[in-house]
Amino acid sequence: MKSISVFCGSSEGNDSKIISEAYALGKTLAQSDITLVYGAAKIGIMGTVAQGTLDANGKIIGVIPHFLKTKEIVHTELAELIVTDNMHDRKVIMYDKSDGFIIIPGGFGTMDEFFEITTWGQLGLHTKPIGILNVNGYYDALIAQCKMMVARGFLKQENLDAVVVDTTIVGLLKKMKNYVPLPAPKWLNKERL
Repeated sequence: MKSISVFCGSSEGNDSKIISEAYALGKTLAQSDITLVYGAAKIGIMGTVAQGTLDANGKIIGVIPHFLKTKEIVHTELAELIVTDNMHDRKVIMYDKSDGFIIIPGGFGTMDEFFEITTWGQLGLHTKPIGILNVNGYYDALIAQCKMMVARGFLKQENLDAVVVDTTIVGLLKKMKNYVPLPAPKWLNKERL
């Protein structure tokens, strides 16, 4: 993988372990020669991941909608800054620029990004690895909810298994590197992609 989108919060939260792991993730991506693609903010967990990448001399592509430039503090030290018209275009560009996706702690926006990119994978629109870095049990409840979806017949086990989860950065990156994508759904009309 040459580039990874990291979906995470524009708030810092109140868990020092999450903050330190966000920084370590950015640093690890840089040391692994993986370009960070993220939401372009200098604040919150987003800014922490970016700072870890920059401190290790890594490359960063930031993508932000025009309307958020006045609400979020845009990072000025990025290799590339892309300004989009809206949130959906932001996700599409992050998808296009990335070979995989990592979800770390965040709020509704992070959940939106996770579920949309995961749904695209389930529908066969991409075969890129999606990983959850489950820092300090932050995503235990989300994982339990996904297992409930399987148990109640709303989600196939193979689609849940397509999302890799680990509590360590090194373990997660290894799982993503070894990721084997699901076969494309038989009903998918490739001509419409």
